[in-house]
Amino acid sequence: MAYIDGFVIAVPTANRRAFIDHASKADSVFKELGATRILECWGDDVPDGKLTDFRRAVQATDDETVVFSWIEWPDKATRDAAMGRMEELMKTDERFSQEKNPMPFDGKRMIFGGFAPVVEL
Repeated sequence: MAYIDGFVIAVPTANRRAFIDHASKADSVFKELGATRILECWGDDVPDGKLTDFRRAVQATDDETVVFSWIEWPDKATRDAAMGRMEELMKTDERFSQEKNPMPFDGKRMIFGGFAPVVEL
């Protein structure tokens, strides 16, 4: 069964193109490691909630846009094997180099997690 890694981040709206360029490079690593599908979604209709919402979850400011992303893996074993290689790749693969492919957002405010699907249509 598929396995999903989900991410929510706040990206300065002015950095949209830089984010797309960054994600295109970094996401190619996940494809090489076995991901079957990757989506990077720019916030288009992200309402403020009464108790909580996407913007508050990542402490987005007025000049930031919420990005919702996910990586679909064929199964958890493939995902775990890929994550096992990430520490090494973060040090050696230039697609993760802060000098060559800097993150155009504050990674400390990113929320993420792994999810096992329970309904699939």
